[in-house]
Amino acid sequence: MVSRRRPGAPRSTTGAVGAALPVAAAAGWAFLATARGRFWSATPRLTDEAPATDAERTTWPRVVAVVPARDEAATLPDTLPALLAQDYPGPFQVVVVDDHSSDATGDVATRIGRAQRAGAERLRVVRAGTRPAGWAGKVWAMREGVAAARAANPDFVLLTDADIAHPPWSLRALVRRAEADALDLTSVMVALRCETPWERLVIPAFVYFFGQLYPFRLVGDPRRRTAAAAGGCVLLRTTALSATDDFARMSGALIDDVTLAGLVKRAGGRLWLGHSRAIASRRAYDDLGDLWDMVARSAFTQLRYSYPALAGTVAGLLLMYAVPPLGLVLGAARMSRSGAARVAAVAGGAGYLTMSATYAPTVRRYGLPLWWSLTLPASSALYLGMTVDSAVRHATGRGGAWKGRTYAAR
Repeated sequence: MVSRRRPGAPRSTTGAVGAALPVAAAAGWAFLATARGRFWSATPRLTDEAPATDAERTTWPRVVAVVPARDEAATLPDTLPALLAQDYPGPFQVVVVDDHSSDATGDVATRIGRAQRAGAERLRVVRAGTRPAGWAGKVWAMREGVAAARAANPDFVLLTDADIAHPPWSLRALVRRAEADALDLTSVMVALRCETPWERLVIPAFVYFFGQLYPFRLVGDPRRRTAAAAGGCVLLRTTALSATDDFARMSGALIDDVTLAGLVKRAGGRLWLGHSRAIASRRAYDDLGDLWDMVARSAFTQLRYSYPALAGTVAGLLLMYAVPPLGLVLGAARMSRSGAARVAAVAGGAGYLTMSATYAPTVRRYGLPLWWSLTLPASSALYLGMTVDSAVRHATGRGGAWKGRTYAAR
């Protein structure tokens, strides 16, 4: 009988190596599913319904919402009226910060305020001053908004993006959550738009990967170092601003929400991060290019501009997301001829099943069919490409580009 072995690679050794990778991936998924703060469960969650009115409560904390807005003239008419119309019983104001927009963002915000009965009393539109060297644009705009908000002596500041649509009761729900648990930072992962095919492939995976990196339950555990926030909706106790030195300690942060949460938690503050279906982003990503830029602008920053970390991330993505389905398919094709192939098929199937099962709650949260959970390897391949491209952009001086600004690695 003629041997089909490659020279120098005995069949038993080759088969063992081929089976070891699916086994390692399956073990990794077993660990993630059981020992990573139940990151996959899409909880905790802010209520998706209007909370009951506290008829006996006579005082509510003072809140000022700060909305950094750069080139948002087309978005504000869809989101700002709902923010101004909050049914919050306590003192409430809104500061829109026109961050050197190239469109009519400031004028549009002013017109919306004048057109609404509550807007005339609640809204203030300010233009950000000249951004100092070393400050990221959004962080500087938040700093300018908070400076303007201090005139109202607020107990809380609501940092919310211009594309976020709030139901009338969202501020009440956030304040109640913050006060019930004596929280210094209360944040919500809002419902991102998920309508186009590319959005369906990228957005649920984005939320899933974020939760895997920063398990929400661990964020809320004061005994854990894990700290994160979702920048579209952050209710910050004003006293916690001292941890940031009015944002000076995070002046150059491109991932401002996670940086803010880290500063607050390290200073002894209490955090809560949850999901919401009712608070939603109106930002549309109609093609892959827009989604690609959203991730690539900060992915290498997340790795702290480390090429060894990049190599480890690429290897980890391949092991955890590519090996299980490949082990299942290739092992099944040869399992009648090799015991190692049977091991690869079983381990690959177990890893792929566990992976898909942990993705299922996020998939259902976005109204997609359950079988869509099987597409996670395809989504991970896109994220691998975005991460590598992010490193390439930084290496070529194009890193951190967003809305006409480019930030160098720091």
